[in-house]
Amino acid sequence: MDRLTYFIFRFFVFLFRIIPFGVLYAFSDLVFYLVYYVAGYRKKVVFNNLKNSFPEKDDAWITKTAKGFYHHFADMLIESLKAFTMKDKAIVERYKFNDVAFLDALYRKGKNVLCVAGHYGNWEWGGIATGPQVLHKPVGFYKPLSNKYVDGYVQHTRVQGRAVLASIASTAETFSTGWGEPAIYYMVADQSPSSKRLAFWVNFLNQETAALHGPEKYARLYNMPVVFAHATKVKRGYYTVDFRMLEPEPENTGPGEITARYMQMLESVIKADPQYYLWSHRRWKLKP
Repeated sequence: MDRLTYFIFRFFVFLFRIIPFGVLYAFSDLVFYLVYYVAGYRKKVVFNNLKNSFPEKDDAWITKTAKGFYHHFADMLIESLKAFTMKDKAIVERYKFNDVAFLDALYRKGKNVLCVAGHYGNWEWGGIATGPQVLHKPVGFYKPLSNKYVDGYVQHTRVQGRAVLASIASTAETFSTGWGEPAIYYMVADQSPSSKRLAFWVNFLNQETAALHGPEKYARLYNMPVVFAHATKVKRGYYTVDFRMLEPEPENTGPGEITARYMQMLESVIKADPQYYLWSHRRWKLKP
């Protein structure tokens, strides 16, 4: 069954290679209709998350934002498959980093950097767009897929040039590895943590929220400057990313301070344009 799934997956990757973006976005509109109106994928989760995060908004606003999310979610699906066959030039054109000079300066000083982002915009492109646009060695974290054939293909296609894709199960070992040059560790860090005991609790989108302790832990342990990646969707298939210095000297901060600042930054981005956040995620399944 795993082999069959792999061949089906590769067939769709091949189709997406030869189909231009304009046609793919027409297909995305169909996906939106099926996911929202026919399947109703996680609609209860999406609407509950939006209502709890924006209690001051009326039902019309909630519905409009939910539909905007599902449209973007459909675009994300086709963009993620298209990414398997995109060249560096196309990635840079469609996912452009702004003002990376301060990152380059840190590289020349021999400083590793921890970059935190959220499930906002197109975080899948964020990882593969790093290599061609920064001097640092890109190191990304991911959860290995259960299908070993698909996982192997993802590893092969996502790791180009100097980039490294590391399993979240080996996070500690990854941070302790010497890469021979300064690295930028890319972490999409707004997941719901598996351990309530280790979580930092912050107020995020009007709710008490359990936040991952890992990014702050490793930033303080290795005194890595922490930057926040602010993604903006310009239009379909085009994004820009602005990097903000979140903390230059983590070892001088107290417990939870970096995490709270990160979540505040992410919250401000979401509030500015909420349709591009991953509302289908069961973000608040843990309660204090």
